[in-house]
Amino acid sequence: MTYPKLPGLTWDGTIYENDEMGTLEALLPTGGYPTAHAPAMAELPDGSLLCCWFAGTYEGSADIHIVCSILPKDKTAWTEPVNISGDPQRSEQNPSLFYGPDHAVWAMYTAQLDRQAGKDNMQYTAVVRCQKSTDGGRTWGPYETVFPEEGTFCRQPIQVLSNGRWIFSNWLCTDSEEGLSGDPTAFRISDDEGKTWRMVHMPKSNGHVHANVVELEPGHLAAFMRNREAYRIHRSESFDWGETWSVPQPTPLPNNNSSISAVKLQSGRVAIAYNPTCTPDPKPGKAAWPGLRCPVAVALSEDGGLTFPIIRWMERGEGFVGEENKTNNRQYEYPYLMQGKDGMLHLTYAARTRQGIKYIRFKETDVLGEKREKIGLYNPTAAQTR
Repeated sequence: MTYPKLPGLTWDGTIYENDEMGTLEALLPTGGYPTAHAPAMAELPDGSLLCCWFAGTYEGSADIHIVCSILPKDKTAWTEPVNISGDPQRSEQNPSLFYGPDHAVWAMYTAQLDRQAGKDNMQYTAVVRCQKSTDGGRTWGPYETVFPEEGTFCRQPIQVLSNGRWIFSNWLCTDSEEGLSGDPTAFRISDDEGKTWRMVHMPKSNGHVHANVVELEPGHLAAFMRNREAYRIHRSESFDWGETWSVPQPTPLPNNNSSISAVKLQSGRVAIAYNPTCTPDPKPGKAAWPGLRCPVAVALSEDGGLTFPIIRWMERGEGFVGEENKTNNRQYEYPYLMQGKDGMLHLTYAARTRQGIKYIRFKETDVLGEKREKIGLYNPTAAQTR
């Protein structure tokens, strides 16, 4: 398939070829909304891609709702987004997409009450809802509140483990003086395809959120988390299909208290998309907001997420570098990373300080390097058993 060459990238969804980066890129149509944030993707059985995000005036306001754009298979442009949700009393945020056993696309998202006087953060009122599409994301049915416990937040889609178990990462928000500093991680587990759920907690996980679960080998899971101290991406392990978890420990990857996305690739490597920045002076137990959310990098691990020797910047923003210039870059944040059935990697994130959503398509070797792949330095079987 032939794509036009950069320069280009207008907000019409057209996919362009970036010769310098070796990638395909697009700016998704905005639908006329002033802000866009927290994208998520899914691949449908026919090869089409869906991308959803939350759009409206300002995060936390009642006009924020979920929208969805489609990249039909063998097409070269994303469609104008259609509305999924629209509760006039709640801010609907952090969507994820899951292709269910009922052959419907499930859009799971949070719904929190509108802002109130004196309350900047209403996440402690959030519930988790689900809406479904049976026509590939073109139209959506009414919502069902799946998790009505207030304060429940989510980001990663439902993960299906090799034994058929479903696991859905949450963190639990409270109305406390510490605000967002102490949110702990918990998981919803279902052994009957979502008919019933139970919750397990991660010990000493306060301030560790946005858990991304990957199954390293049957029953052996790793969860990678955003750190409220803006220090490092943290990692926890489970060896019993998610029943119990270890205390989170820092990885080598910096974290700026912004969302991350982790996935196990077909090669066996773990890939994480993130902003490679952090606060220089983290305070234990205190949330920090450095604000610097550029560049967007993808890091590869060959030992289940303990080390990440291979890192590439996939988004360089406006290109400013150095301490004096780094804040001149706009924000490129909240990446979502997935791998298609054909092995291609798909990355989306909020771009140009939430002006819209950017999409990038590339190969694992675009991060890894063709030479390293060809000489076979990685044995995935050995790496997974370390």
